Order: sequence, then C-alpha cells, then structure tokens
Amino acid sequence: MMRYKLTIAYDGTKFYGFQIQPKDRTVQGELEKSLKIMTKGIDVRVHGSGRTDSGVHALGQVIHYDYPGELSEKAMFKAMNTLLPKDLVVQKVEVADSYFHSRFSAKEKIYIYRLYNGEVRNPFTRTYASWHPYPLDIDRLREALTYIEGRHDFTSFASIKDPIENKIRTIYEARVDYDSEKQEFVFLFRGNGFLYNMIRILMGTLIEIGDRRKEPEEMQRLLKLKDRKQAGPTASPLGLYLKNVIYD
Repeated sequence: MMRYKLTIAYDGTKFYGFQIQPKDRTVQGELEKSLKIMTKGIDVRVHGSGRTDSGVHALGQVIHYDYPGELSEKAMFKAMNTLLPKDLVVQKVEVADSYFHSRFSAKEKIYIYRLYNGEVRNPFTRTYASWHPYPLDIDRLREALTYIEGRHDFTSFASIKDPIENKIRTIYEARVDYDSEKQEFVFLFRGNGFLYNMIRILMGTLIEIGDRRKEPEEMQRLLKLKDRKQAGPTASPLGLYLKNVIYD
C-alpha cells in the first residue's frame, strides 16, 4: 500500500459538502469513485484535512489515502485529473510517509471569506461571495478582529451540533481588506484549528458589528460568555474558502 498526499481545489456550488453521503454528491464521494475505477473495483477510503459544508469552496484542501498499488506521483496526478469532474481538480500529488494524516498532522489552516458589499446583487459572484447590501465600517471590523486573535474558548462561535468538547483554539491572524473596484471585503482567518461553523458564526457577528448593530467590544464579551445564543447568526457558506493547510 502506498500513501498519497494530494492538494485539491473545488467549486463547492454543486457539492453537498466534503463528507461522503449515501444519496448526495460530495467531494469525498467523487474522489473515491475515481479511485475505484483506477483500482478496478477496490474501495479506497479518502481522508480530508477537514469537512467543508455544502456550498463551501476550497483552494487548497489536503487529502490522503492508501492506494493498493504503486504509481508515480506524475501518473497519479494524470489519472485522477482525467477521471474527476470539472469542478474538482488535483493540484499536487506527493508520496507520503505512513504516519502522515491529512487531518491530524495539520498545524495550521487558513480560510478566507468573501463578502460582496454592493447595493445590488451581483449575478457573477452569487455563488462565490456572500452578499450584504448595507454599508460596513472597516475600522470597526478590524477592531473586532483583534479580540479573537490569540488562544480562546470559542464556545460562543461553535454550532450547538459540534460534538467536540474542547472548544479552545488559537487564532494566529485575523484580518480584513476591502477591494473598492470589486466592492468586496475579504476576511482571512489563520489558526491551529476551527470548530464546526466557527467562521460562519464569527462572520455573522462581524457583519452586525460592521453595520453598527453591535459594538466591536462585543467580540470580547462573547468569548467570555461561552454562549452560542448570544452570538450573531450563522453567515452564508457561499463566501467561505479553505485557502490552504500547513504542515511541518
């Protein structure tokens, strides 16, 4: 068995998330379907660095699997990209050590969130950026983001469906920039891990702060409260991208 590490990208619009499901089209399902063709009927289990929700995109998702055969990195790259659908592509293939795990070996993850801020909905970004048509104050957004940097308990920003008990995570970097030409805010979150729906709940709260419904200090208060009901709504998945995953 050869262990392969792949970096992949996908347009999440027509996927029901990453994790395989019995009746729905998923990223994991398409990967395993292609591998089964390559192995002539042998099932190969794919492991991802994390599960993205329906509609969420990836620029640099990382997966691994144990393949019952020996192919060069170049041959694996060509075979997978020949078989995969057009909205899912392999960017890089590496032969990995047997102890490598795409999820548990990861040290950092970087996500971006695109938020279109034009008054009128943009039909060309409707599945690639969330839309908020009301003015947002970037200084208030930047102040709010400073409160979540560092090591915190993010219970207030985790879905109540998240089964993980330890909600402590470290955010190394949280920032936002504005592209006036595209009328788009681009948020970046870099951390050692993220809880289920964590970024989308952070974004729902940030939007309320940016349009003056809440004060920037609300972020600090919510971290101390550890109460999901007090935080903002869960923002749309459409603007969320897994940018890349960092390993040693």
